[in-house]
Amino acid sequence: MLNSFRHKIWQWRIVMAIAPSVAGLVMLLRFTGWLQPLEWWAFDQLLCFRPAEAIDDRIVVVEIRESDLRKVKKWPIPDSMLANLLDKIRQQQPTAIGLDLYRDLPVEPGHQKLTQILQTTPNLIGITKAISDGKGAAVDPPPALQTLNQVAANDVVVDSDGKIRRGLLYLTDQNDNNVISLPFMLTSIYLEQKNITQSVSEQQHLKFGQKTLPPFEENDGGYVRTDAGGYQILLNYRGLQTRFRNVSITDILSDRVPSDLMRDRIVLIGPVAESLRDMFYTPYSNDLRNLAKTPSQMPGVYYHANLTSQLLSTTLDDRPLITPWAKPLELLWIVAWATVGTLGSWLLRPSGHPHQLTKRRWLLLQRSLVPVIAVGLVAGSYGAFLVLGWWVPVVPALLALGSSTIAVTAYLAQLSARIRSTFGRYLTDQVVTNLLETPDGLKFGGERRKATILMSDIRGFSAISERCPPEKVVHFLNIYLEIMADVITEYGGTIDEFIGDGILVIFGAPNQYADDAQRAVACAIAMQLAMVKINQQIQHLDVPKLETGIGINTGEVIVGNIGSIKRAKYGVVGSNVNLTGRIESYTIGGQILISEATLQDVGAIVRIDGQVPIQPKGFQEPITIYDVGGIGGQYNLFLPKPGDSLQILKQPILVQFSILEGKHVAGGQRSGRLTKLSTKQAELQTDQPISLLSNLKMNLADNPLPDETGDIYVKVTARSSTDPHTYQLYFTAVPPAIEAKLRQSIAP
Repeated sequence: MLNSFRHKIWQWRIVMAIAPSVAGLVMLLRFTGWLQPLEWWAFDQLLCFRPAEAIDDRIVVVEIRESDLRKVKKWPIPDSMLANLLDKIRQQQPTAIGLDLYRDLPVEPGHQKLTQILQTTPNLIGITKAISDGKGAAVDPPPALQTLNQVAANDVVVDSDGKIRRGLLYLTDQNDNNVISLPFMLTSIYLEQKNITQSVSEQQHLKFGQKTLPPFEENDGGYVRTDAGGYQILLNYRGLQTRFRNVSITDILSDRVPSDLMRDRIVLIGPVAESLRDMFYTPYSNDLRNLAKTPSQMPGVYYHANLTSQLLSTTLDDRPLITPWAKPLELLWIVAWATVGTLGSWLLRPSGHPHQLTKRRWLLLQRSLVPVIAVGLVAGSYGAFLVLGWWVPVVPALLALGSSTIAVTAYLAQLSARIRSTFGRYLTDQVVTNLLETPDGLKFGGERRKATILMSDIRGFSAISERCPPEKVVHFLNIYLEIMADVITEYGGTIDEFIGDGILVIFGAPNQYADDAQRAVACAIAMQLAMVKINQQIQHLDVPKLETGIGINTGEVIVGNIGSIKRAKYGVVGSNVNLTGRIESYTIGGQILISEATLQDVGAIVRIDGQVPIQPKGFQEPITIYDVGGIGGQYNLFLPKPGDSLQILKQPILVQFSILEGKHVAGGQRSGRLTKLSTKQAELQTDQPISLLSNLKMNLADNPLPDETGDIYVKVTARSSTDPHTYQLYFTAVPPAIEAKLRQSIAP
């Protein structure tokens, strides 16, 4: 039970590492402020993509437009005109009037009349700029209204990207006096008419009736260490100018407005002309739907209209405030999405079981599923914002989801590369790709297809390995196999397996091409030519010169995954594989023998140096095999002609020999004599008949190694055409001391 638990922990260690690590990194980015611009942008889109809200009928905006300025031909507008405008507005009996115009000095003529209007309109609120913002000094309010305490601040809070997302309810001016903002004062007057009073909660939060207005804190929402001075709230815009009733001052002065347009409403008077530059960027300036257009700006008077509308709607209509999540909830949210990304990618990973998803399907599913999850996250956050007013941290959650997915994907890719590299030591890249990436790559079973099979083997390897320490054998064998593997890969062969010193190669699986047989023959010649390089590299190991024999056959085989769920291999089986092994067994060192089927597929570009009829064990009919000397065409590879000529011995060498079947002696011991000799070949005379291409184990009658084995291994390569008792032999393995004595026999 404990071991099983430990195994599970080990399997899931990457999930337990990635999820908290990614969450921690995202939190670090979040609370150091790196994500703040992105979170502001996401917040802006939430506002922009909300359905259009109804026009707030409680507010009327009186605009000072460019057309009005062209008629007046001066700015500020004269006191007499402003006095007439205010007089006509108050005749309609609005609940409150907000004058969003700086009027700290007289503008003649008509100043006396304007002063009288200001002093006799108790619901008229003027403005002051309480704090210098670096672009201009603070501005005093109209003296007449300041005396009556009918003054409010029109200061705004601008984020570092130049946009207004927060509203001021009151602030502290440069003299440490609290100054109420224009929207807050107008709302207070309006609600007092409905017997809704302003108060303060136990937490020192402002309230209108039963509605609490929690203040903005420095780290609320996407903000990080922001100045939260005064009393701020997140501004829940109703919309652009179209969400409010508006008229121009010319329309009012010309009596072109309904007589009850402003009755019992809040009236805001302010400039909208672009030339007056009382314009601000807002979240609507970031609207994705208007990227091709110049970012729009909102007149300051509409900022006041939006904040006033928000305060009224929250109190009277239960319109939700924008509520940022508490920090512990944000942290859990980030951790949750990091976990979702990690778990999702991990659970969808491909495994080695044949019924699990393959890598390609996993990537396709992941690429489609992660965007779907991300869209769900954005949609859920949008819904929460729309219905509940929650500012859900979308950007950190998306970053946690995406980063954890990328982290798991990168880990699995690295793991896959490591597995592929490990597999690559045993299989070719084509087989590894077939196993890991094709939909049926891991299914058991196979398919019948035509392939060319190549088998190679080191001649006399058993004898060499008996005389060398195991470490030396492994060393030179690894050098041999490494160079051979490179040659086979160069010619597109699939190494099925290494069988000791033998190599089984497939041409035609997993991918089949028209020139499989040609490439197999060219590969065999290149392998024989590479033996020069191999022997040079192992020369310092003091081992005999290595020689290989190669057999090639073409025919139908079964190719596929063989084994069980716990242990399997990609391989090839069939009678043609067995025939290839038989053909290879007839070779001598440096020789390549091919079947007639392979010869037909290769065509005329192959050079044949000889042919031999054979009847392999298990085959009822004799077949002909061909000795390959080279291949032309695009390959142009040829084996050197043997330069080893037999010399007649002055004194024949008496020998005893036995015929081998496989690795075992068949029949009794026989005798004969060597009459001709070279470094690699000999001529044997014996009265006992020997089959062509038989393997013999031979000993000299006067063994120079009385305390060691003196076994010589040879292959019968030809029979004399003139003497049926004379055979040509090829040495496959000779002990060094025996080799030295034989060399002495042919020395001049």
